[in-house]
Amino acid sequence: MKGETYDQKLGGEERIETRKRGVWLLKNPSTNKGLAYTKEERGELGLDGLLPEQVLEIEQQVELELEHIRAKSTDLEKYIGLTSLQDLNEVLFYRVLVENLPELLPIVYTPTVGLACEQFSHILRSARGIWITPSNIEHVHEILESAPFHDIRLFVVTDNERILGLGDLGAGGMGIPVGKLALYVAGAGIHPSKCLPVSLDVGTNNQELLNDPLYNGHRGRRLTGQAYFDFVERFVQAVRDVFPRAIIQWEDFAKTHSFPLLERYQKRVASFNDDIQGTAAVALGGIFAALRITGQTIRDQRILFIGAGGACIGIARLASAAMRQAGATEHEIERAIAAFDSKGLLHAEREIKEPFKQEFALSKESLEHYGIAQSSDTTPVEMIRAFKPTILIGATAQPGAFTREMIEEMAKHVDRPLILPLSNPTSKSECTPRDALEWTGGRALVATGSPYDDVTYEGKRHVIGQSNNVFIFPGVGLGAIVSNTREINDEMFLIAAQTLASCVTEQRLALGAIFPSVDDLREVSFNIACAVVRSAREAHLGRVIPDDEIEATIRSAVWYPSYIPILAER
Repeated sequence: MKGETYDQKLGGEERIETRKRGVWLLKNPSTNKGLAYTKEERGELGLDGLLPEQVLEIEQQVELELEHIRAKSTDLEKYIGLTSLQDLNEVLFYRVLVENLPELLPIVYTPTVGLACEQFSHILRSARGIWITPSNIEHVHEILESAPFHDIRLFVVTDNERILGLGDLGAGGMGIPVGKLALYVAGAGIHPSKCLPVSLDVGTNNQELLNDPLYNGHRGRRLTGQAYFDFVERFVQAVRDVFPRAIIQWEDFAKTHSFPLLERYQKRVASFNDDIQGTAAVALGGIFAALRITGQTIRDQRILFIGAGGACIGIARLASAAMRQAGATEHEIERAIAAFDSKGLLHAEREIKEPFKQEFALSKESLEHYGIAQSSDTTPVEMIRAFKPTILIGATAQPGAFTREMIEEMAKHVDRPLILPLSNPTSKSECTPRDALEWTGGRALVATGSPYDDVTYEGKRHVIGQSNNVFIFPGVGLGAIVSNTREINDEMFLIAAQTLASCVTEQRLALGAIFPSVDDLREVSFNIACAVVRSAREAHLGRVIPDDEIEATIRSAVWYPSYIPILAER
């Protein structure tokens, strides 16, 4: 199918013709321009006298909105202000966001979104998205059909159980899909009308929320077992029926559900789990970039994980695929990856119930190779002394999980240790970048899951890159939509990681940064989308778009937030 036919509406309409007039247009965030309505539009659309006389350009409106945001005293107030702007004037909201991403990314997403999710029931001004509950699941088809737009191509879906490192936040988890979709729009240019956030509000086990008389979610304990999986199945089937060309991003599900859902639906519907696969790709992208500094290959690495949940297992799986692609044998890969969970080192002599953890349990032979006793009493420090990891990755939501003794021991064996404390928000980070640099004498390459300021150590500036999934999911989503892929496979995430690493400039590498600047997000997303479209074509999963047409096809699908003419329907 040729790009023009399929994609002509992905970038949004070129003009709006409407029978609506007057106040309705000002109350609809998709049509409201505020003082940017021209004199002609005001006369034609019944707006004359409903606005002050002055006509402003969008650049002036952006300047005013930045004044409003910067005048607020807390980040949560800034978040509420931006959310209100999104509800009032969608184009202006995205224009402000796109042009000020480094400043506003920590407001619309981590770390501020975590606080917003915790206080969701008390700060909600207007509902956004779709809410599916045990009370209305019987009518899920009708609910989806009532969505505000009729060509949804992208769902971000959460069941609210494992929000960031904060746990079960019930209905408050909706802040995550809303925030992620804002970044899809700002970071990749997917049109807002193609996006829909969804809360699968199956209840909450957070007693504090259930005791709150103002809690606005489904009041009941979480669905479990077969009832839970039946609930999700009904939702997925409804999506396939109502929006058959849409992709689904699973977001912030607990590991007990995230792995089974990924396995169940990955080949049935174009879908992926951002906490498993997106986190894996962004972390691996950082590793590939770091290898540009050290001059080593992925096959040379030994990776130690502190944590064995979705994030760490996802990274381990993708790193294994990268090592395999680089020519490593399965035996070499098994010896190159080790992980701790809350009960200790994963190894084959230990009872491990979760199948996804069993994948990375060290064999008896590997334990003997490293001289490690077959015991869960092995400490991280002892493991580092024996295993001599080149890369240390944490996703534990346990501040201080990377101790001084661990990192100093690692630095004894590695010239440029790569240290990735990935937990967010900032309060959950395994260590601070300054700690990692001080404990390694300034030799560490550090990137974090939450934003941190640059660190000056012994007179040298170290730029701290953020291992933020925003460098992966917008580009993967855009590429999946444009290619109309039937499946989002692991190969696409490996290619996305390699593409991300290639986007880090030599100037940033010289400062120790292994991720691009957020200022470059749109270009990073574009490059990843191109790579995903090629991958889908080569795997016979998506549209056949010739190489010389891919860039133009994707650019035609990208939206930049600007006002378009609004005309009275004749």
